[in-house]
Amino acid sequence: MDTMNTVDRYYKKMTETSVYKLILKLGLPTTISMLITNIYNLADTYFVGTLGKSAQAATGVLFTLQAIIQAVAFMLGHGSGTYCSKSLAEKDKDTATTYVSTAFFSGLIFGGFLLIAGLIFLTPFMRLLGSTDTILPYAEDYGFWVLIACPFMIGSLILNNNLRYEGIAMFSMIGLCFGGLLNILGDYIFIMKMDMGVYGAGLSTAISQVVSFVILLVLYIFKAQASLKIKAVKFNQEVFVNIIKGGLPSLIRQGLTSLSNGILNNLTKPFGDAAIAAISIVNRYSSFVLAIGIGLGQGFQPVCSFNYSAGKIKRVKQGLLFVWIFSTALVGLLSFFGIIFAPNVIALFQKNDEVIKIGSTALRFASVGLLFLSSSTTANMLYQSIRSAKIASILALLRSGLVLIPVLFLLSNFFGLFGIQSAQGISDVISGIISIPFIIRFLRLKTEEIDQKSAYKPVNGRF
Repeated sequence: MDTMNTVDRYYKKMTETSVYKLILKLGLPTTISMLITNIYNLADTYFVGTLGKSAQAATGVLFTLQAIIQAVAFMLGHGSGTYCSKSLAEKDKDTATTYVSTAFFSGLIFGGFLLIAGLIFLTPFMRLLGSTDTILPYAEDYGFWVLIACPFMIGSLILNNNLRYEGIAMFSMIGLCFGGLLNILGDYIFIMKMDMGVYGAGLSTAISQVVSFVILLVLYIFKAQASLKIKAVKFNQEVFVNIIKGGLPSLIRQGLTSLSNGILNNLTKPFGDAAIAAISIVNRYSSFVLAIGIGLGQGFQPVCSFNYSAGKIKRVKQGLLFVWIFSTALVGLLSFFGIIFAPNVIALFQKNDEVIKIGSTALRFASVGLLFLSSSTTANMLYQSIRSAKIASILALLRSGLVLIPVLFLLSNFFGLFGIQSAQGISDVISGIISIPFIIRFLRLKTEEIDQKSAYKPVNGRF
């Protein structure tokens, strides 16, 4: 009876609390978590930057590896979270437990596989991701520890996303923030005080990921409605296919981000370590700015998924419009800062004149693109949350690959380094413009034209 009361209270909270208040309540912890995560990425960039441009360029190479890890984790986390939220909306706690348990233990298995394979083929792997001869020693030192932490990183992100989808993002924030702050402290101790160089930066990352994983695991066990049970794991077609289908847009988005970063690093190689270092700084800063828009959007996802499953379409539309406008405004303000003070931003992380020159141009283009990126992420999160895998996957393809990769090859071929500097910003503008009609079309659809039971297959052949 007590369990049923808990489920009923959660249902009432998600369907009756003001949409705006609920999104902000769920989105604020997520935003803080993402900001802390990006701050410790920037701290890595700053501390490693004191070791020289080649060492700093290694962080750009490892950014690609981390994107691979996140691709798997987000696929399993978002995929299971979506169906966990749906099951809780239907007051089916056992099914929710099945989805989160299957995703969690699958993630640990894959993380272990990537750890072993990555360490065996460490040198060719780092070269494949874009290392030059001068970057390679630093990339191997950093990459060793990132691979050691891989299972813990995947497990943490799966737990984090399922805590969000259960509407208790505050607890996910605790684990991620503590790990992020520990990483910053570790960077300072291992690099600045113990002179361990890039190896110390990687060790700091590994320690913080393990600690974050343990905290999130304890919080999930004691605070979540669903449970983690090995006996609840089901690798049958329905459960696993649903997880993959629900998380496919995240896999595509993050997987193509990894592929794009690898291509970007390799195309930048001929222009030297300074160019790779500059692009690495720009990517880290852009991720920091985008974290605000994505954080608010991730507060919208559980609200959207739950209310869509409960048939509260009006609340979904209210939340969608709110997130779209609010995140665009916030990201826009920070984008203008990147446009106006680009050289100052780059100089914070690397004093090398060549890095500052290359990075300033790239940052200005990237900042213009960020103005449109909130539309891309908002549209993608909407369709993923309502389990419209096809549309969500297409939208996920746009920014990370379908637009960026052709633009990158085309512009680098005709304009060399300038093409590389401008490619990300231009592709973000294109992706954002394409995504806007998908948002508007959903807002204009009438409730009776949306069939929630068929994962957003509008009736009468519309859309």
